[in-house]
Amino acid sequence: MGYAIAEAAAELGARVTLVSGPTSLAVPQGVGFISVETTAQMYKAVTRQFATSDCVIMAAAPADFAPTSPARRKIKKADAALVLNLEPTVDILADLGSRKKKQVLVGFALETDNDIANARKKLRAKNLDMIVLNSPSDERSAFEYDTNRVTVIRPGHRPDPWPLMPKREVAVKLLEIIAGML
Repeated sequence: MGYAIAEAAAELGARVTLVSGPTSLAVPQGVGFISVETTAQMYKAVTRQFATSDCVIMAAAPADFAPTSPARRKIKKADAALVLNLEPTVDILADLGSRKKKQVLVGFALETDNDIANARKKLRAKNLDMIVLNSPSDERSAFEYDTNRVTVIRPGHRPDPWPLMPKREVAVKLLEIIAGML
């Protein structure tokens, strides 16, 4: 969704910076691009852009955990079981929500249980202006497809479920709502 939103926003005349992890998708024309590999790198890139942004849309799903002691070399097979210790990564969206001033902040949520209730919790806890709910159980939706079925949730509004549609159409409709919030 992030690439579709970036492309549509640029075509509508917005100055867009896309921060992205590794993907096979092509960078949309007219879009500034920052490549990252880790959640820490994404956090650094996004926070650099935040103060001068009118709107931030976080469609990414950065890792929630990272190894406490990353291996510097290949780990060889051994007879003993491997134990991997993890620590939480920074919650980029929550951090931005705690610092936002006049920016419009939009997040995405991928939920498998109690989807509306959990998305509403994220909306409040992260101080968002809108959250876009994806469901991984929807056929032909979200990851690895050019289509998506979303539910838009905003404070003071009823959840607005949208039918399955091309990601480009989802992007344009989301941007229309966001434009009304700016």
